[in-house]
Amino acid sequence: MGFVHLHTHSEYSLLDGANRIPDLVARVSSLGMDSLAITDHGNLHAAWSFYEEATRANVRPIIGFEAYLAFGPRQEKERPSWAPANYSHLVLLARNRQGYKNLVKLSSAGYLEGYYRRPRIDKQLLEEHSDGIVCLAACLSGEVSLWLRQGAYERAKESAQWFSRVFGADGFWLEVQDHGIADEKVVRDGMFQLGEDLGLPILATNDAHYLEREDHEAHDCLLAIGMGKDLDDPKRFRFFGSESYVKTEEEMAQVFPNRPDLLENTVRVADLCEFDFEKRYFLPVFPRPEEFETDDDLLIDLTSRGAIARYGDPLPTDVTERLQYELDVITKTGYAGYFLIVQDFIRAAEERGIPVGPGRGSAAGSLVAYALGIVDVDPLEFDLLFERFLNPERLSMPDIDVDFCYERRGEIIEYVRERYGHSSVGQIITFGTMKARAAVRDIARVLAISPAEADKIAKLIPSGPGYSLSVSEAVRKVPELSRLVRESDTLERLADLAQRIEGLARHASVHAAGIVIAPGPLVDYVPVCLPPKGGSQNGENAIITQFDMVALEKVGMLKMDFLGLRTLTVIHDAVKTIAERHGVTVNFAEIDRGDPPVYEL
Repeated sequence: MGFVHLHTHSEYSLLDGANRIPDLVARVSSLGMDSLAITDHGNLHAAWSFYEEATRANVRPIIGFEAYLAFGPRQEKERPSWAPANYSHLVLLARNRQGYKNLVKLSSAGYLEGYYRRPRIDKQLLEEHSDGIVCLAACLSGEVSLWLRQGAYERAKESAQWFSRVFGADGFWLEVQDHGIADEKVVRDGMFQLGEDLGLPILATNDAHYLEREDHEAHDCLLAIGMGKDLDDPKRFRFFGSESYVKTEEEMAQVFPNRPDLLENTVRVADLCEFDFEKRYFLPVFPRPEEFETDDDLLIDLTSRGAIARYGDPLPTDVTERLQYELDVITKTGYAGYFLIVQDFIRAAEERGIPVGPGRGSAAGSLVAYALGIVDVDPLEFDLLFERFLNPERLSMPDIDVDFCYERRGEIIEYVRERYGHSSVGQIITFGTMKARAAVRDIARVLAISPAEADKIAKLIPSGPGYSLSVSEAVRKVPELSRLVRESDTLERLADLAQRIEGLARHASVHAAGIVIAPGPLVDYVPVCLPPKGGSQNGENAIITQFDMVALEKVGMLKMDFLGLRTLTVIHDAVKTIAERHGVTVNFAEIDRGDPPVYEL
């Protein structure tokens, strides 16, 4: 028969899903299932990490998300008077690359165009971006389900017909669930009737928010943490029962004993979905002058002129040979545009009087970077290796991190936006996770354990750059903590629950340095969203990627670190003050790096 989980939430359904990607894939693989879908709320944060983890485990990754569908136009915040709810849910799965591209457009539009409490899309967007997508009717909060719960069968029928028309044959599937909730029986009966009346296929899902049944209480704590409520608060939102876990095929068959077709249909949907990420780099086009036919020509010209400025004319033989070797590697690998982009924004910073660092990391091993003014460290003088930066035997995108004055870094980000288009430049998301001490304090708060006692327990967990332990390790290795937990049922419960949520993504924020530049609008390449409230330092219209830095690199996007370095600001202010007070101009290019008094000091 077979069964595939098509409605599954990872930890990136923030403070709602409790499934870590590696654990989730391992669980599914151990159950003998060969496919899995991730359908987080409104976002595609997990898409790459899930794809990579599942592929490694020989599990077919099905990329998707559970959309929030507005009943009216996505731009309107008010709920239409006729609507049964503020919005409904809809599961969308990519069946191919075109479908994935449409998921990216839909998820991004939910944040950029329809955000009101949730990232909402609408039916107009679904009609425009339905190609390559399999649509499931979703849970009790799906539009069809909401009408059935209201007893409005004809409205439910109209809704199902609309989705079926938009997504086409085998593109729309009615969805039934059974977590022991009374309304689910009403919806199931209605779905079975719709299937008969409209000839639509039906499948069964389990709305899996945590891994195993015993994780139910930890997940309930996660919900309470997200809402800032006590675990025992009778008025807060909670899941009914303990059924929202990753069930086995046998368990699903027991839930729907007389309808094996509901499980078989999940396999049919999985077989429709064959998606892989495109293996290529997406570099923006550098706006070069008309007299240069290619980026290679411009790079060679700028490098030659820069080298002469550094070393004089004619160039020394060792410089000529090293430049020729590096330029051959750069042009053959197609990374000339990368160097042009970097030298351009560094030149723009210097023209504006914005302090720029002398270079950091492996980029200091490139003579081309030195000639272009990207770094101010001569790799020949210090015998630095170009191959550490760009190796022809192991090709990967160059990675140049640049330090800017902390106070004026934002001006350079704005310059890059103006240069390549605001829609093509974005900052990068990062996720805060629940570290051991934070997990203990969060769980203590929802269990109504006093802050003083929670702090006492948390501080017993080693947490430092040289030595840190997880909650479970600390309970085993720290004698006092081990004793306290052993002697108190409350603290034993606290430690157990903290272990279960430790390491989960807790919130999203904006990466302090990361910038991504695309060849066109970012939404044509990766999903984007709005920065968390107060998270962007560079204007209300800034966008951030839904992928973190690792995922962006893996999918071939140009990612750069624009680091705001306070030291540069301090040095700049000191040089300015010296000039004002003493009439002395300090030029770092002329400073003797071997000056004995400095080392004596």
